[in-house]
Amino acid sequence: MWVFKRQINYIKRSFYRAANSIFGKIVRIASEDVLIELLKTQCMSILLYGFEVYNLCKRDLYSLDFVVNRFLMKLFRTSDISVVAYCREMFQFDLPSAILKKRSEKFDSISFI
Repeated sequence: MWVFKRQINYIKRSFYRAANSIFGKIVRIASEDVLIELLKTQCMSILLYGFEVYNLCKRDLYSLDFVVNRFLMKLFRTSDISVVAYCREMFQFDLPSAILKKRSEKFDSISFI
């Protein structure tokens, strides 16, 4: 279990590294929708890679959601989670817990021969 926790922390650090790299390079010249799309396509894959095969506990899912929410707070310059939730809804940006739920259901529905 300890090794798995270390791996989650490493993955979260990798997400922050990639997201902050994008944020630092284009924050002044790109709109929020461009940044959100880059975050979806480039950084969320780092955060979610391979987790659909694991049964993550609620604490781990909350931890992954927290990473995304904190970065969105930074992007939208707010500390209000309801503002972040509204922005996520407007940009159709799902939290990792929702994405992993959909992916794991799809993974479970595959019949292996």
